Amino acid sequence: MQDGLKLDLNRLVRKQFIKPGANIGVRGITWTHSYWGEVATGAISADMSGQADGWFRIQLGSLDQRIILVSRPRHFGGRQWYFVCPVMNRLASVLWRPAGAIRFCSRQTWGRQVAYHSQFNDATNRAHAGKARIKSRLIANLDPDEWDFPPKPKWMRWATYRRYEVRYDQLEDVLDSGCLSLVAKLTAK
Repeated sequence: MQDGLKLDLNRLVRKQFIKPGANIGVRGITWTHSYWGEVATGAISADMSGQADGWFRIQLGSLDQRIILVSRPRHFGGRQWYFVCPVMNRLASVLWRPAGAIRFCSRQTWGRQVAYHSQFNDATNRAHAGKARIKSRLIANLDPDEWDFPPKPKWMRWATYRRYEVRYDQLEDVLDSGCLSLVAKLTAK
């Protein structure tokens, strides 16, 4: 999923690309990636001047898609706007366009065709990622290569630190068992 394009309606409102209660003209939009830089550019326009419905239009290369918008009342006042998925006809705050797709649709539309990279990780990769995540939370401004398990930060409670320590040890056990099974496979031949 992260290699595709994403339309997040709430983020578009927060960044003032579109405005509830107003009809905006055409505005430019750019998708960027932290490593590759600019990924795609296009133009959007939206009419959210109605009380309960409106539309959103995106033009991106050969893609020219118009998406229905609806709003629903919130429990504590105000209204929440949603895209109506063009395929599933269900409400969604976020629409995706995976690489190679010809339109934006809800995540449920793409089903098993799309997934995040992390969903394909095996136990070893998940354990490495978990250890790195715990280390990054504890390390502060210390050198990560200097510590197997960093000391408790001044601001952290001991109970929290011990919880991280236990989880770190569990992940270390997963990696150790993976190494042992690999050694057993290699020596069996």
